[in-house]
Amino acid sequence: MDTHDELLMLPRSALLALWLPAATAGRVPVARASRAVLGDDEPHVLTGAPDVVPDGGTLEDLLAAWAGSPCATAALLPVPGDVSGLPPGPADAAVEAGECLLVHDGSRSWALVPDVVEFGSVHEIGHLVTWTLHPVPDWRHRLPGVVGTLSEAEQALRHVLREATEALAGLDVARWRPDAAQTITALRSEADPGWPLPPGLPQRAVHVLASALRLRAIVDLATADDGGAVNLWQADQRSAALRHIDHAARHAVAAATLAAGQTAAGQTTER
Repeated sequence: MDTHDELLMLPRSALLALWLPAATAGRVPVARASRAVLGDDEPHVLTGAPDVVPDGGTLEDLLAAWAGSPCATAALLPVPGDVSGLPPGPADAAVEAGECLLVHDGSRSWALVPDVVEFGSVHEIGHLVTWTLHPVPDWRHRLPGVVGTLSEAEQALRHVLREATEALAGLDVARWRPDAAQTITALRSEADPGWPLPPGLPQRAVHVLASALRLRAIVDLATADDGGAVNLWQADQRSAALRHIDHAARHAVAAATLAAGQTAAGQTTER
């Protein structure tokens, strides 16, 4: 996997947000959804909700337990200082993980936080993933007001894309590693990211999701360099602009997964 592919990997919470409603609504087989989310990981295990799945049960067990339920989902990508949309209980764990999946299974609401442990060598890395289920208040009516609609997310991304272009214009790319400069060029393309997605997702939501993750990847690359700032004020201004871009991108991920998950479950979604 090259650097570009690693930077554009769909977070596990986002991938599960897309597949879970399709599987529980019966639009795709549970086993297929589980395989798509696992990818190259070892089988994901669950803990924290023994009345749903016994501790140590698998992701496929969870999907089967919720089969037939009209599940709603949304993926959040919290960072220190910004836990917008997160219920307070799992907030610390979600910030540490950098991601969280909100689920409403038809009767109760949950926050699923993954703990990812790498193993193996640098040449062949494996991942052990444990999802902890936290019972939380119903989040479905509050979240859209926090992260915005899909249309608002799309508009915000167009705006911050201009900001990103201005921020990147100040970078002295010649001082970067050659592969970093090439990666930024690749990230700014509209190429299909090649994610394993369930059938029937609205292309608008997929496009917003891809654009948001490209912007996050560009922010990650940009913050690894001082951008040619000559004083502390310039550095602070540039950092603030990049944080604003990342904020919009993370909210767009939540809005896109919420809308796409509604479609995957066969529910009405925004047009």
